[in-house]
Amino acid sequence: MTKMTYREAVRAAMRKALRDDPRVFLMGEDVGRYGGAFAVSLGLLAEFGPERIRDAPLSESAFVGAGIGAALGGMRPIVEIMTINFSMLAMDQILNNAATLRHMSGGQLNVPLVCRVATGGGRQMAAQHSHSLEGWYAHIPGIKVLTPATVSDAYGMLLAALHESDPVFIFEHAILYPLEGEVDESAETFDITRAAVIRSGSDVSLITYGGTLGKTMQAADRLASEGIDAEVIDLRILRPLDTQTIVNSVAKTHRAVIVDEAWRTGSFSAEISAQIMENAFDNLDAPVARVCSAEAPMPYAKHLEAATLPQVDQIIAAAQELVPRHG
Repeated sequence: MTKMTYREAVRAAMRKALRDDPRVFLMGEDVGRYGGAFAVSLGLLAEFGPERIRDAPLSESAFVGAGIGAALGGMRPIVEIMTINFSMLAMDQILNNAATLRHMSGGQLNVPLVCRVATGGGRQMAAQHSHSLEGWYAHIPGIKVLTPATVSDAYGMLLAALHESDPVFIFEHAILYPLEGEVDESAETFDITRAAVIRSGSDVSLITYGGTLGKTMQAADRLASEGIDAEVIDLRILRPLDTQTIVNSVAKTHRAVIVDEAWRTGSFSAEISAQIMENAFDNLDAPVARVCSAEAPMPYAKHLEAATLPQVDQIIAAAQELVPRHG
């Protein structure tokens, strides 16, 4: 096991892929000479050269489209989009081309494209750089949506994605880049099909993903000190969603709190809630609760941003509402 940060894990995975497979290349804004907006690709240009570490112009539609074309031509492109807000500029390429070409060609064409996208708030980057829109992508058939919340997943999910024959979108919550953890660089395979039970519990299921996993774990620790035994589920993959792990957890705890940094209205938390209602209704002893961001563009001011995002105290309060008091 090797200790490294989240950003180092992503870099290590890209380095391994670039060394092992000549079809792999990285493309995006500032990924080369600058080393990436979040320093994820730092040093890769010097190691692999400009043919494989390609700085792209400021046109998401253009370089995502180029990535789709390269994938159709037999390459294995990794396309980095600087922030999820900017990915909207490439939505035509993503929705109408990457996600549909296999189906519209009757299976004759594959688009083995991997898009890495920074997402989420908490860095005082204001409304155009801070939203959590990955739930929008989970709405689209034809793509896989991954949300690595741990250093190990940041490494393993990228390598696994590069073996897929269809488009994979990896949403990296930018607040996680300095996070430290251990990676097994000798592992041969990595799972990108299942959610993970991070903490086992019996009183309430706390269901989350990405940048809110750490807050949810903090909430579970504090709830334990109050005698509430919380189970924590890291979804890991939003599409295809591992509904069975969610249902199994709710069948055990009979209560669920969903923590989602997206806005509440039309959020991915609503989809999870619906899945619980459809598949585990008879197991519920209380309504499904949700903790989401305030319905406003992300503020710049630190105290306003903190008030907008889901916080540990809110998760605790939601769980306390569901669990009966004893004594």
